[in-house]
Formats: sequence, C-alpha cells, structure tokens
Amino acid sequence: MSGDAGDTDETADTDRTESDRPLRTDLRPIVEAVRATDADAFVAVGDRSDDGLRYLTRFGGPDRPYALVVVPNGDAAAERAGRAVLCAPALFREQAEREFVAAASDPLADQTGNDPNSDTDTDFHDGVVREVRSEAVGDHAGERAAAVVDELTGRRTDDETDAGGPTVLTPASIPHDAAVYLERAGIELTSTDAVATARARKTPAELDRMRRVQRAAVAGMARAETVLAESEVAEGDVVDGSGDARRPPLRWEGDSLTTERLRREVNRALAARGVRDAGNTVIGAGPSAADLHYVGDDPIRPGEAVLLDVSPRGPDGYYGDVTRTFVVDGDGGWERRAYIAVEAAREAALEEVEPGVPAKTVHGEAAAELAAYGFDPNAGEGETGFTHGTGHGVGVSLHESPSLSGAGELRPGHVVTVEPGVYDPAVGGVRLEDTVVVTEEGYEILAEYPFGIVPQARE
Repeated sequence: MSGDAGDTDETADTDRTESDRPLRTDLRPIVEAVRATDADAFVAVGDRSDDGLRYLTRFGGPDRPYALVVVPNGDAAAERAGRAVLCAPALFREQAEREFVAAASDPLADQTGNDPNSDTDTDFHDGVVREVRSEAVGDHAGERAAAVVDELTGRRTDDETDAGGPTVLTPASIPHDAAVYLERAGIELTSTDAVATARARKTPAELDRMRRVQRAAVAGMARAETVLAESEVAEGDVVDGSGDARRPPLRWEGDSLTTERLRREVNRALAARGVRDAGNTVIGAGPSAADLHYVGDDPIRPGEAVLLDVSPRGPDGYYGDVTRTFVVDGDGGWERRAYIAVEAAREAALEEVEPGVPAKTVHGEAAAELAAYGFDPNAGEGETGFTHGTGHGVGVSLHESPSLSGAGELRPGHVVTVEPGVYDPAVGGVRLEDTVVVTEEGYEILAEYPFGIVPQARE
C-alpha cells in the first residue's frame, strides 16, 4: 500500500499556498431548520474553542464569548434566505468582517455547504446576508444576542414586548449563562442538532483541507517509524522499580529513547508542514500502550508494543487522525498475535464502509473478527480485549458525528476513522487507524500509510 509519507517540503509549500483561499459555510441548513420547526431564529454562543460556532462563522474569534444570530426571511422562496449577525468584541471587528462577511462573498473562496456531491463552488450563494456588530461591548454575549433577536424578528418596538415572545433554536451545548440571559429576555429556547447534521457530511473544500492535514499526520508517523527503525538495541536486562527484569530502553542518537523524545520528533515534523499537534500526539510503550490517550514519558524497550496515534489540527481547524503500532526486536508473542487480529478487523470493517450501511454494522464486523481471533470484543475499560468503538467522525472536532457505534447510516461525505484495537493493561496495546471518506462507490483513505509491525525507515 503506497502512501504520502514521503511528502517533500515543496509539496507542503504548495499545500499552504492553496489553503490561503478562505472557507465559507452555507447557512441554508440552519435557515431551513428554523423554518421547519416554526421557530423565529437560531442563536449560538461560544468562544474560539466552540467548534460548531467556528464552523458556522469561519471566525477564529477571541477566548471570550461572542454570538451568532440567524433569522430567516418570511418568504422561503425569496432570493435572500435570511440574515446572520455576528456579535463580536470590538477589538476583533476587522477579523470578523474579513472571515465572516468578506469570505462568504469572495468568488475565490472554498465552499463548505451541505452538498458533498458538488465539485464546484463557483455558484455558491446561500442568500444569507451577513453583518458584524460590535456595539454594546460591555454586555454579555447572551444579552447582545437577545437584542438582535428582538430587532430582527420585530418583537420589540418602542420598548414594548409582544406577549408570546420568540422561539429560537440553539445547539444543546449553549453556555448556561447565555441561555439564562436569553430566557430572561422572554425568549423560548429549543435545542437543535442542525449544526451537527450539517457538519457531518463534508464538501470537496473540506475534504481538501482534511487530505492536507492527514498528509501531515502520516509524515509525522513516518518520522516516528524512522526513529524506531534507526534505534539501537542494548544487550542484557535491567531491574525496574517493581523488581522485574526488563530489557534496557532503546538508544537513539546516543541517549535512551522515550515516548516523550519520540513525541517531540513527531511534533517537529507536523510543525514543518504547517499543522499543530494540538496536544494529540499519543504515544505509549509497553503497558502504557494500553492507555488510549497516553501523553506521559515512558522508556521505549525492545520487544514491547509502541502505539502512536497522531491527530494534528490544520490552519482551518480540521483534524487528521492516524494510528500505527510497532515492535522493535519482537519475539512474535502477544503483540504479534494482536497485530494480526487487529489488521484483519480493520479489513473487515472497511469492507462494510459504503453509503446506506448502518454505522453499527462497521463496528460489528470489526468486533466479530477480533472475537474470531480469541479477543474479547466487549471488554470494559481496564480489561483485556477491544475496549472502544471502531471509529468516529472527524472534522473541525477530532470526535464528531457520525459514530460507528451509533445510530444512522453512512452517507457520501461522512469522514470517519476506522480504528480497531486490542489491549492488555499488563502488556500493552495494538491499534491501527486510518481516516476515510465515504464515497458514492465505497470509501477513500484520505492519506494512506504502510503497515507492518517491524519499523522501517520511511524518510
């Protein structure tokens, strides 16, 4: 299986140049959700860590709350579908105008709407008129959103309040204090999953971003595998703190190789390609490889599994995700048996990935394959066996819809990980993961990377 592990600096530079084109999000699904529920508006409140708000606005934002209000026009057939107001802090007005307003009308911008089958964005026009407001900067974002809802829905005129009060849709994750401000203003809140639904199916522009960050992820993996392949095996045994005799750590460039040293090498490769590790470079060795999110510092020893899960975030907020497991100077024991089982489970899962397949079917096939190799497919946390789902959606969040253990069917444009694994807390763990997009014909691996338990030099 050939991959993109050998991306050159020239390729990385080309990617960065192309990614200068701004992203824009089609807000029609939000307008349609408001109309479908007979609500008056949609409100989202959050800061730059709110991935849903970033998706809707493409605004990087401050670390303090701001708000988005979307109100549809009364006539669903009108050319203008509605209005969207971003209530941003005054110091961020220029950035908000550029990222939220200007990018949405830029003919060169990349579309991120709800049509993953579209190959062109030249005719993008969601009919939603965008504006930025930064007045009343001392007010809470919830208060400012309530005032905009009142104005755009025509509820409040000359300080008089309509008896009924408007209804607004909000994501379930709206901050509690924002919800209180809205309710105190006489606004009724109704939760909606419209944002999560819109985010689940990626457009060509989003897939372009995700392929780039995934190429960076496999470049980071190539760096780690090369370091492992170049490491030296020391002779003899050492006694650890528990009194057990274990083999000495691997040596690389004259010093002991640890998970932290290896993590720094991976993160350096990611940074060279313009992406952030975002604290998501998980590397475990020996027993810590059974920890699904290990970011500590352990010695890497011969004969023990080294599990690397690399999940960087690109400049536009999209994540990549890839996992491989290696053993240096192994003896073909538990790790080898687990690797064969996990590799077979991965293939079984991928064979089920196509439009219309229930997401749970993919997980079920992976679990059944692991069970056929003698591993518990329903192990609990801290037990030996398969302890997690087969995969999850990836996008502007590392974990988003759809889940391969959840309800619903796979659709074209869904981007999911396929990552079966087995773990023994006393020994270690083996996991193999790729990120794939569901296509009309089946699936595409966003950036392929070779398999093999014995590390090879890939750079």
